[in-house]
Amino acid sequence: MGQSDDLAVEKAHSDDDGHAHGVGQSAGLRIFLFACAVAAISYGISWLRPEWSPWAYGIGAVISVAPFARTAFTKALKGRPFSIETLMTIAVLGAIPIEAGAEAVVVVVLFSLGELLEGFAAARARSGLNSLAKLLPSQAVIEVDGERRTVDVTTLAIGSIMLVSAGDRIAADGRIIDGRSEINEAAITGESRPVEKSIAADVFAGSINGDGTLKVEVTKDASNSVVARIGELVAQAQESTAPTARFIDNFSAYYTPAAIILATLIALVPPLAFGGEWATWTYRALTVLLIACPCALVLSTPAAIATGIATAARSGILIKSGEALEMLAKIGIAAFDKTGTLTRGHPVVTDVAGVNTLELASAIETGLTHPVAKAIVTEAERLKIAVPKASDVTIRQGEGAIGMVGSRQVALFSPRAAGALAPDVAASIDALERAGKTIAVLLVDGKYQGHIAVRDEARDDARPAVAALNAIGIRSLMLSGDNQRTATAVAQALGMEAEGELMPADKLKRIEALKAEAPVLMVGDGVNDAPALATASLGLAMGGGTDVAIETADIGLLKDRLWGVPDAIRLARKTRRTIMTNIVIAVGLKLVFLVLAVFGITNLWTAIIADTGATILVTFNALLLFWTFRPTIDGSTSAPSKAF
Repeated sequence: MGQSDDLAVEKAHSDDDGHAHGVGQSAGLRIFLFACAVAAISYGISWLRPEWSPWAYGIGAVISVAPFARTAFTKALKGRPFSIETLMTIAVLGAIPIEAGAEAVVVVVLFSLGELLEGFAAARARSGLNSLAKLLPSQAVIEVDGERRTVDVTTLAIGSIMLVSAGDRIAADGRIIDGRSEINEAAITGESRPVEKSIAADVFAGSINGDGTLKVEVTKDASNSVVARIGELVAQAQESTAPTARFIDNFSAYYTPAAIILATLIALVPPLAFGGEWATWTYRALTVLLIACPCALVLSTPAAIATGIATAARSGILIKSGEALEMLAKIGIAAFDKTGTLTRGHPVVTDVAGVNTLELASAIETGLTHPVAKAIVTEAERLKIAVPKASDVTIRQGEGAIGMVGSRQVALFSPRAAGALAPDVAASIDALERAGKTIAVLLVDGKYQGHIAVRDEARDDARPAVAALNAIGIRSLMLSGDNQRTATAVAQALGMEAEGELMPADKLKRIEALKAEAPVLMVGDGVNDAPALATASLGLAMGGGTDVAIETADIGLLKDRLWGVPDAIRLARKTRRTIMTNIVIAVGLKLVFLVLAVFGITNLWTAIIADTGATILVTFNALLLFWTFRPTIDGSTSAPSKAF
């Protein structure tokens, strides 16, 4: 995983036109020291034998620029002739005939220093990802035929039984088959509180066992663990090109040749047309050539995108592409699924009306996966009700379930699908719905038999998270299949709008309509909401660190907390502001120094300082995202919870 992480950030610090930045730190240091040594020798010879100065500086400039000239030649052969190395090589070699060799030597030293500093910045952006690999222990203790063996983690096979002692770091993704303990998953999900887990619970490689001793069955090999997938997805996201970066890349493809043409005209036109001095105007042209390199502009967006994505991942937010990060900053509407997203996803039965209602309803709902079905079956089990066997059970999308219990046809439908009900029954159901409860009506042979009310409590962080979205100008909306009264009751308690009685197809149509007003972020659990997540401008899946959050939608939350939604938007907007600031820095400095160069006010070494300085400024401005963004913890912003 280390290599892919390195490549991701290296790519983020380069572009297709060959403006490569962030060379490896060791290589960059060697090149810088080499340039310094050549400069020192050249200046030493010049001091000892002044008459040799032109030769000393000229030869020194040629020798010190050689590594960059070789890079420029290699890129030219690959179809990328307009690189920063090409422009600098032309400027350095062009300075020798006009006796500006001393400045040419300084230019190479300053340029190599800039490359070294950019390499440091790239390594800093990369450090969070590289530390992912360090989360995994190199060895694990397994049980084979009752004996303990210590094995290399890479040899762990699916089905192996790991023994995890108190305080140990878990070596592979797996499922607990014996024991109970509190697991610290902060390194994976960013969640600071340990999570209590027991038999049948999933655990992640890299998390730390608490006081208990566990037996864990391995469910994934090392290459497919949650940690590995996070690393791969973040690396892929950093390699992706954001829309702003694509525009700047396309612009640079024309801008760089234009800069060379401009420098050529500056060198030729004044001497030929107005009798200017060749040396003076050639010098100014070379200065313009150095200043005109668009490296800072090209780097302005990918540096911010790469850092923004890494910062998000550190906070437990997986953003899968630069395009998704840029779109997230434009979101105007956040649409939420209700069950399992705004609510806890574990509804409980609160009211039962009718004779044998729970008995017959449980018969139909047994084996179904809908949260309401699970709540009804769980309540029957709690009351130790004997549940008859049902047959020919079918699900009617948006209505409920129907089947046979003995010779009777039994259906459990939503009130909307149940047909006309007696006034007193309708009034009772209406009151329950206004209290925010979901109602299932029991029909036996087509006639009303009773009804059941279930309630799914809102998450503790739902209301403050919605308030945080409202505070940053995001319209929050709940899209639910529940009846409008229930949806409205839940939504009003959370401070948001609600639209109920939506079939799956209706949700898609509603999202399309909302997209005409503003970009829409759809937030769901990533399983039942897959079509809606795909239809929205962006889909955000909450999964508590599961594969669902990692694989589904454009954005995945590793922490199963709604605070991640406003946090993700805040970070995206902060990244967009960083990009805009970087562009202003890059363009502004270039324009100022270009004008100064044309009028002969600046020189070669100040030109390279301007170019390198702008590049370093935009890189470190991007890195400020690492140091200044604070995710929300329990309703307040705090120091970053370092997920890795």
